Amino acid sequence: MPGSELPVGTCPEMCPAAERARREKECRLHRFEVAPGYGGDPPRADPQRAVKEYSRPAAGKARPPASQLRPPSVLLATVRYLAGEVAEREDASRAEVATFVADRLRAVRLDLALQRAGDSEAAVVLEAALAVLLAVVARLGPDAARGPADPVLLQAQVQEGFGSLRRCYAQGAGPHPRQAAFQGLFLLYNLGSVEALHEVMQLPAALRSCPALRMALAVDAAFREGNAARLFRLLRTLPYLQSCAVQCHVGHARRRALARLARALSTPKGQPLPLGFMVHLLALDGREEARDLCRAHGLPLDGQERVVFLRGRYTEEGLPPAGTCEVLVGSKLGERTLEEVVMAEEEDEGGDRSKSRA
Repeated sequence: MPGSELPVGTCPEMCPAAERARREKECRLHRFEVAPGYGGDPPRADPQRAVKEYSRPAAGKARPPASQLRPPSVLLATVRYLAGEVAEREDASRAEVATFVADRLRAVRLDLALQRAGDSEAAVVLEAALAVLLAVVARLGPDAARGPADPVLLQAQVQEGFGSLRRCYAQGAGPHPRQAAFQGLFLLYNLGSVEALHEVMQLPAALRSCPALRMALAVDAAFREGNAARLFRLLRTLPYLQSCAVQCHVGHARRRALARLARALSTPKGQPLPLGFMVHLLALDGREEARDLCRAHGLPLDGQERVVFLRGRYTEEGLPPAGTCEVLVGSKLGERTLEEVVMAEEEDEGGDRSKSRA
């Protein structure tokens, strides 16, 4: 029916003027959105910094008019701004950045869903938004659970982003130059999931043969098999975004590998093993992280350079240490900015890069 057709967004700004005025009046501006140097009360919004916040659609509520919806070009510019200006802020905690960015990216996805947009241009926006979200979540580090960010909510947002993007891929023929890379990111983020692997295996053979997806399948296979040596060798070669996607599984993979070592090497008198071997095997960020990992699992140390596998000492309590993952993730950004990575072409995402090697 003609009356049920979706509109095309016409809002030219990252945040509609009406929303800026309303949130100014209600004192609901985030500090990232306030005009710099303004000391008045209430704070004033900077049109170049304010970004539309997520508002859950209410049942029975009329759809927003086209003037309140940002078209795909503005949505993409918004994602660029979040990647280049907000995600890289040094005057805020990573948890505050992640929470703000996740909410604004959710609003980006909602604006896109409420308007008529071509599959190709929608996919470009959803890909960029998901890439930014993966990066800011990965940057949270091991202390995220004690900060203002909600890891469970952020994980749900990432899965929602994958769902929106993969539905977009399924609805149209494309072209989608980055599809193989993002289908691979989906598998890496859901490493070990039978459902995720099944969905990937249903993709066309030509797509599955792309380097990015072949690499993701290889990582998934090594993870399932418990082959730590192969898994961490592959993880070292992954590009930055792929490393961000898989980071949430690194702690569990290290714990499984350490448990296998304990079963194989533990003796009543104790079997020593150089910490340098563990650093190399598990792609740790150094001997101090290796010592922390051993202590967290009840394994005694012999001086500063060796761990002792003593029968009955290995324990598992709580979640495995997340680690900083500088070798496996942080170092791979190299000299590039997050905005450059987010907007990279497909050929930069399919395989090994010299800047990605740790």
